[in-house]
Amino acid sequence: MNRIKVGIIGCGTIGSEMARACQDMLKSSVDLVGICDLVEEKALGLQKSLKEKTPVLKFDELIKRSGLIVEAAGAKISAEILKKAIAGKKDVLIMSIGGLLGNESLLDKAERSGIKVYLPSGALCGIDGLKSASVGRIDSVTLTTRKPPKGLAGAPYIINNNIDLSSIKEETVIFEGTASDAVKGFPQNVNVAAVLSLAGLGAANTRVRIVTSPDYTKNIHEVEIKGESGTITTRTENLPSKVNPKTSQLAVYSAIATLKGIVKSVRIGT
Repeated sequence: MNRIKVGIIGCGTIGSEMARACQDMLKSSVDLVGICDLVEEKALGLQKSLKEKTPVLKFDELIKRSGLIVEAAGAKISAEILKKAIAGKKDVLIMSIGGLLGNESLLDKAERSGIKVYLPSGALCGIDGLKSASVGRIDSVTLTTRKPPKGLAGAPYIINNNIDLSSIKEETVIFEGTASDAVKGFPQNVNVAAVLSLAGLGAANTRVRIVTSPDYTKNIHEVEIKGESGTITTRTENLPSKVNPKTSQLAVYSAIATLKGIVKSVRIGT
């Protein structure tokens, strides 16, 4: 089996764990050829923590050396990374899927270019059922996300609406609207809304509710899908990453599992 040359852009929680997985559980089939971050100190910090020293590369050099580019840098840059991957004829794994909403034409361009684009399900269960149901008619897709206040801190929607999260004493609906607006307002929190949209009815027709409470200790995603195949209801109770409360631990594992699926010959599930 040919080894895959992987380059990681973004050295935060997910990028760091993927880098370690490349040098550990996936070392028999993956070569980590480089890491990159807009903040070079973060890349250098990750480099020091890895078992095997991996070069810190500039953006374009990393793309040039990689066979598979892993984006874990954030929604503001994920579409640009996909553009670069298409131009360089490189496969790409996108974690910040929210950045692709409004740029769906890039996925069509990637298809025409013959490159593979991998979009992990992240901190959400039920994407397999949605993909299956999408073969037929889907009438509605609704996501309800519940997070503790600290997991929403700093989100543009919170800041722009002057919401004082510390004043919330009981379960409160913070947002209700389309997936398009949810991803704009909470770019670091609801990538699950983006992947749900791309797998189903699109961002304009996918409904999102965001609820918070100081009593919440987990990130919870509830999905309801209705269509001609029936009704699918899922509830995923995620524990936050110990490193970053804005990231669910399952999202980290989903990223690694997707990379593992790329290098393995046996595929399980839809």
